[in-house]
Amino acid sequence: MAEGRGSAMVAMAMLCLLVAALQCEVAQAATYVVGGRGGWTFNVSGWEKGKKFKAGDVLVFNYQKGAHNVVGVNKVGYGGCSTTPSNAKVYSSGKDQIRLVKGLNNFICTLPGHCGSGMKIQISAS
Repeated sequence: MAEGRGSAMVAMAMLCLLVAALQCEVAQAATYVVGGRGGWTFNVSGWEKGKKFKAGDVLVFNYQKGAHNVVGVNKVGYGGCSTTPSNAKVYSSGKDQIRLVKGLNNFICTLPGHCGSGMKIQISAS
């Protein structure tokens, strides 16, 4: 009977370690406000320089609701200021929070003339 309790104790300890490890991974995610105090606005490109982004980090796009939007696009959409893929999700709350994925993350504002005036950002996450 004592042997069974010992096995249960080891299993419980392993479960606790696994839960703690998962919580540490989540706790390491950082939150970044795109554009800093100025928020998501024109000529924000370059704000990302010097920052080390990781998959799971969260970007917060602050702007006046209705004045802008945020659309996650692929590299072609970023370069051409177009919604590629065409089914790309459009964020428009003015306080959008987007979790980064590993690799290149591209965001643009699709209101006429905004992306071409610098409302786009490209983030590489490891």
